Amino acid sequence: MSRLSYAFAGIVLAATLGAVADAQQPSQPPFATTKVEGTDNVYIFRGGNHQSMFVVTSAGVIATDPIGYGRPQMVQTYVDEIKKVTNQPIKYLIYSHHHFDHIAGGKPFKDAGATVLSHRRAKERLIVLQDPHTVIPDETMDRTKTLKLGNTTLELTWVGLNHSDSTIVMRLPKEKILFAVDFIPVGSFPGRGMIDSYPIEWEDSLKRVSAMNWDTMIPGHPGAPGGRLGTKDDVQKFLSLLQETSAAVKAEAQSGGCWDRVEKELKFPKYESMPGYEAGLPMLLRRYCALWGRGT
Repeated sequence: MSRLSYAFAGIVLAATLGAVADAQQPSQPPFATTKVEGTDNVYIFRGGNHQSMFVVTSAGVIATDPIGYGRPQMVQTYVDEIKKVTNQPIKYLIYSHHHFDHIAGGKPFKDAGATVLSHRRAKERLIVLQDPHTVIPDETMDRTKTLKLGNTTLELTWVGLNHSDSTIVMRLPKEKILFAVDFIPVGSFPGRGMIDSYPIEWEDSLKRVSAMNWDTMIPGHPGAPGGRLGTKDDVQKFLSLLQETSAAVKAEAQSGGCWDRVEKELKFPKYESMPGYEAGLPMLLRRYCALWGRGT
């Protein structure tokens, strides 16, 4: 057998073993419902890489974000999963913000009798966009709203501009649990979420969230590593990431580095190990170049 033949055989064997190894990797189920540790009524429904919170009370269920974008069948699965947990009716469906990837597909919740609630700006945008897959909210809020259903209190708070202009956080004061979507990534690097963001105000909203009384945060995407939940330390680390990036790009912009030099050369080695760093860094740099280089 020639050296070339041996080499070729080695390549084939390596590829075969690699395929076998990939096949043996445990695959994540398409959806999962889990109870939040330390509670008897707070649940997380995960569909793909998105997740929502629902709360079972003595007078009905409060659900959040139907996460049906591009997968309408997942919304009915979400409703069915709630019905496996409780016979209580679904009273509310609350939108975290107006982006379709989290709130599209809510019709099964409406059909189940839920009142859809959002920030007023979310409803204003959805009326203009008229997405056929996204239910227009029935009720809206402005800065704060408190829902009391059965034995449960849920506080809704608009903490300012950040990843969107319509984001609200949802706090269970008794359980000290916060549900916050997209503007506080847990253990991962920001990326596409920077496209329509408000970088300066984002920092202020993170400070407001840190000042609230909570211990555990349910993020809109599973935290890294292992799908973990978030803590106030995650909020502080993300705030530091934004502040460091902002300061570095501002200095470059003032010396004419935006856009090309910044996007090609500016790196942050301390964050290289974070999931999403390679794909997300150009988006982060571009957004801050727009801010400090163009004033937009």
